Amino acid sequence: MKIIMSREIRLASRPEGIPTAANFTLAETELKTLPDQQVLVRNLFMSVDPYMRGRMSDRKSYVPPFEIGKVLDGGAVGEVIESRAKEFKVGDAVVSNFGWREYFIASPKDLHPVSRAVQPLSVYLGALGMTGMTAWAGLNLVEVKAGDVIYISGAAGAVGNVAGQLAKIRGCKVIGSAGSMEKVKFLREECGFDIAFDYKTGPVVEQLKVEVPDGIDVYFDNVGGEALEAALSTLRVHGRIIACGGISGYNEEKPRPGPSNLFNITTKRLTMRGLIVSDSLGRRGEFEKEVSGYLQAGKLKSKETVVAGLDHAEGAFIGLFKGNNIGKMVVKLD
Repeated sequence: MKIIMSREIRLASRPEGIPTAANFTLAETELKTLPDQQVLVRNLFMSVDPYMRGRMSDRKSYVPPFEIGKVLDGGAVGEVIESRAKEFKVGDAVVSNFGWREYFIASPKDLHPVSRAVQPLSVYLGALGMTGMTAWAGLNLVEVKAGDVIYISGAAGAVGNVAGQLAKIRGCKVIGSAGSMEKVKFLREECGFDIAFDYKTGPVVEQLKVEVPDGIDVYFDNVGGEALEAALSTLRVHGRIIACGGISGYNEEKPRPGPSNLFNITTKRLTMRGLIVSDSLGRRGEFEKEVSGYLQAGKLKSKETVVAGLDHAEGAFIGLFKGNNIGKMVVKLD
């Protein structure tokens, strides 16, 4: 193995509020001789995801915080360019958690093989990746079934649009909210949502009352804040909440007060369950088989917003909080 110089994105400082380019730095590192039982991978696509914002703060969470001065990590799909491990050969496509860099060396246990027959390979970061699996696991978490009326906030995002499409496949009535009429059109025309509305045009609770006057059975929460409060008012008795994310509050330095109507959980006998996709990794094969079948049959659409170049990765990440993406945001490495 010749010496390879690999560019990588490091955390330069901890963000205050919405991250800026000053919080990141582009650096170069040297990869030396490949050890036995190790694999050299060149990344082709990397993922940027809202949850990464929490890891940029120095506070305890379900995953450890990123370290200042160290390379960031996250989902990536790449190709093996050298292998000294029997599990992989040159040319194999693999998914890993070694994003934010061009090349890396890893043990086979840290790589997940994927098929090159599925194109583009970036789908393994979206509909067939952790975001797609998050949607799938969330629906299973509260046993979403045919006939349910489900409302999804952040519905045009990576998780939300897949959750809505999978719910439609299950026979649900699907309502989604998003932040522009372009995204609303995407949900209605490409994803098959029964109802979609722009949350910026009026109070969410009022729009839900108009669109679903009889209420909803399930709320898939990607946003928190106003959307959660509106859902608590709209859910029927014995409704279920999938607590997946709260992007509306990720960049706030001080926690905002909770919903004023939280007591609805008691009066309506609601179920609210937190969702972390890593809890479902044991079912990854089941997920990939089911959802890849939907993709191949044309029942599920995969939508991506692609940004080119590792040096634009931080801009792609920041764009998540400005609503710049429709579907999954990925970075295509040069």
